[in-house]
Amino acid sequence: MSTTTVPRVTPGRAPHTTDDNGWHQLIEAVRETGLYPTRTKAEQVTRTVLAALGTHVTGDERVDLARALPGEAARLIAAQIPATHRLTAARFVDEVASRTPGATSATARWDVSSVLGALPPLIGDDLVTRILAQLPAGYALLFGRADLTPAS
Repeated sequence: MSTTTVPRVTPGRAPHTTDDNGWHQLIEAVRETGLYPTRTKAEQVTRTVLAALGTHVTGDERVDLARALPGEAARLIAAQIPATHRLTAARFVDEVASRTPGATSATARWDVSSVLGALPPLIGDDLVTRILAQLPAGYALLFGRADLTPAS
C-alpha cells in the first residue's frame, strides 16, 4: 500500500508539485475572494492580473515572488518583460482593464484586489512589504492593506 504525502504550505514557500496543486488553491482563493461564479473566470482574472504585475515587480522581489508562487503563477510573472517605468496604482488598474474584454475601471479594480489580496497568505507579509516598497503609493490597498504612506 502506498501513501500520498500532501505538501505543507508555508508562507513564502508554495508547493511545486507536478499537478501544481498550489495553482488550483490560488485560483480557488481568488474565486472565493472575488465571488466569481466559475473557476474559469477566476483563472482568467488571475492570469491577467499576474501578467500585469509581472511587468512592475523587479529585482530580488521579482525572483522571490516567482519562487513563492505556484509554478503556473511563477511562469506568468517570469514571462513578462519589466516595464521601464512604474505605473501608479490607478494606472495599473487601468492597464488591467485594457487587457480584459468588457472591463471597466471599477471591475478591473475588483479583479486586481481579488488577485493581489489572495497573495499575502501565499507569499508572506515580508515579501508583500518589500514589493510594496518598490511600487508607487496606492498599491497597498490593492493587496488588502491600509495605505499608510503620507500624501505628498
